[in-house]
Amino acid sequence: MGLGTFQPLHTEQVEEVTLHRESYRITEEGAARIRTARRVVAVGTTSVRTLESAWRSGEMSGETDIFLYPGSEFRVAGAMLTNFHLPRTSLLLLVCAFAGTEFALAAYRHAVEQRYRFYSYGDCMLIV
Repeated sequence: MGLGTFQPLHTEQVEEVTLHRESYRITEEGAARIRTARRVVAVGTTSVRTLESAWRSGEMSGETDIFLYPGSEFRVAGAMLTNFHLPRTSLLLLVCAFAGTEFALAAYRHAVEQRYRFYSYGDCMLIV
């Protein structure tokens, strides 16, 4: 996880955003399991970024600054377990991209109404 993971976005144009870089490595055994899995469940947004970067580049280790936001295509991750993230962050946009903006924001409204805990070490959700 990179230092910029939780930084808020400071622009309205997501196409202009450059995210922090994160190092990643997927072992050969892990890659083989992923290739044969019926569904890949990514645990956390960093795992999603790792999987999607590795499969796009073909490199199982390196650094990524991939920014996944609504309209992005997910090639590997078939489900995601993640926290509820703060507004105006790349993490929330990744969740919206994965689950669909309308569905994700409805879940967030419910979480606020029910007083779920946000941020790291808070409540989480499984998006299938």
